[in-house]
Amino acid sequence: MQTLLNLFASVALLVWGTHIVRTGILRVYGANLRRVLSKSVSSRGSAFAAGLGVTSLVQSSSATALITSSFVSQNLIGLAPALAIMLGADVGTALMAQVFSLDLSWLSPVAIFFGVVFFLSRKNTKAGQLGRVSIGLGLIILALQLIQEATRPIVTSAGTKVLFGSLSGDPMLDMLIGAVFTLFSWSSLAVVLLTATLAAAHVISVPVAMCLVLGANLGSGVIGLVATLGTPGAGRRVALGNLFFKLAGCVVFSLALPLVLQGIAQLDEDPRRQVLHFHVIFNVALAAGFLFLTDAIARQVERFFPLATGTAGPQAAEPRHLDSGALETPTLALANAARETLRIGDTIEQMLNGLIEVIRTNDEKRVEELIRLDDDVDRLYTAVKLYLTQISREALDERDGRRWAEIISLTINLEHVGDVIERILGDIKDKKIAHRLSFSDAGMRELEDLHAKLVANLRLGLSVFLTGDVKTAQMLLAEKEKFRDLERSYAAQHLDRLADQSVQSIETSSLHLDIISDMRRINSFFCSTAYPILEQAGQLRKSRLRPAAADATGAFAKGELAARPK
Repeated sequence: MQTLLNLFASVALLVWGTHIVRTGILRVYGANLRRVLSKSVSSRGSAFAAGLGVTSLVQSSSATALITSSFVSQNLIGLAPALAIMLGADVGTALMAQVFSLDLSWLSPVAIFFGVVFFLSRKNTKAGQLGRVSIGLGLIILALQLIQEATRPIVTSAGTKVLFGSLSGDPMLDMLIGAVFTLFSWSSLAVVLLTATLAAAHVISVPVAMCLVLGANLGSGVIGLVATLGTPGAGRRVALGNLFFKLAGCVVFSLALPLVLQGIAQLDEDPRRQVLHFHVIFNVALAAGFLFLTDAIARQVERFFPLATGTAGPQAAEPRHLDSGALETPTLALANAARETLRIGDTIEQMLNGLIEVIRTNDEKRVEELIRLDDDVDRLYTAVKLYLTQISREALDERDGRRWAEIISLTINLEHVGDVIERILGDIKDKKIAHRLSFSDAGMRELEDLHAKLVANLRLGLSVFLTGDVKTAQMLLAEKEKFRDLERSYAAQHLDRLADQSVQSIETSSLHLDIISDMRRINSFFCSTAYPILEQAGQLRKSRLRPAAADATGAFAKGELAARPK
């Protein structure tokens, strides 16, 4: 029992090491790797080479599948080049298995030692993340050594021999076991390395090991499909096409397995090397057989798996830019969250334009449409918030940490604005439309003037959020003061009209004052975007610092999501 526990622990360490390497590489070079993939679609050969190179670095074809699927879903690359990238990705994982099969025992302690030193001393820098990668590489090599040590007693143990001997039956069953094990470990590389090590220790036979390798390849295709389930649009077709490659390859190789065994036995007598050679041959054969058929296969995948039609209703407000494949690269994930936040700003502008329309026309049907837009704002706000919480805070440097706080602060403010507009619409419906009232001409001009400035300040605030320009932030803060003075002036003018006994002003007095007060509050939310920019530039007086803006991250962590603009 202790021997099996040691073996399982060694396998877990192997899986964890591959995860650490993948995470570290994506955090340091994720943006560059995505750029390489997006620009390498001019030919099948370049797409194949890009997939091979990127996957050799991240040691995960499923990570490459996520990145590639996100590009396809955003129509940045076509399905055929994406399938060529995946063929290269599979060859890349096979080659990395060959590399780790070499005698690298001397490298493990060195990689772990220097990795820990760099990671702990420079945790939030590029050097620290590369230290994480070094730790992962060292753990992979160490895990392979531990697996070899753990399998030695298994060879002489009758019980464990019977356990592993049960794998020497039906090849299809062995393939299924390999696929299931790959799904549980979430790493085909780890399963292939484990299988090769068990074959070298004569725990399992080479034919069984090869069936397990076929199952590992099939499992990696299923992993890619599961990983891209949340990818919108055509992104899921990439994983489907890649899974088709693997299914076809498994069928052909399982039928030709005796011939393949003879050929590999003549090539190398070492069981470990035979298994790893088989893994490479399988993926190279898939690439050779399907690389020039990617266009035809892409058409068939598009034919049998058409996109769902119709995006009306609630689906229109679903997030478009929150790519889960970018979460391993915080800079890209923050950019995606910022783009989705701008969509929330666009929806708020629609609500503001509809608000002044309702004030003019008393259109009750339009009120209901605008209130439904607030549901869209809430939906997008929740999606952005949950997306940001999935970004590893350890991977954020100081600048990215500030950007994280800016994004969450703006989404919170925009969500509050949506709630305020919804309340204004409800008041208009109950107090104005229901009683068929109207504002005086002077009062209407005041509301229209404030509304125009409100829309302008929303656009200016989103520009400040997008560019971080200090001069624009100063302009926005000046507009806040002007708006506040204008609101006070219009409130005083309204009271003058009441003194003159204006009937329309008397009938709508409470509603009029509430609306201009709420507009001032909305404007404060828009202008709060300037505070972190000016604070960072050292151009914000201490008396102007807002508690919520000063530490949006802490407020969010405590659940204090209500922004408090002055």
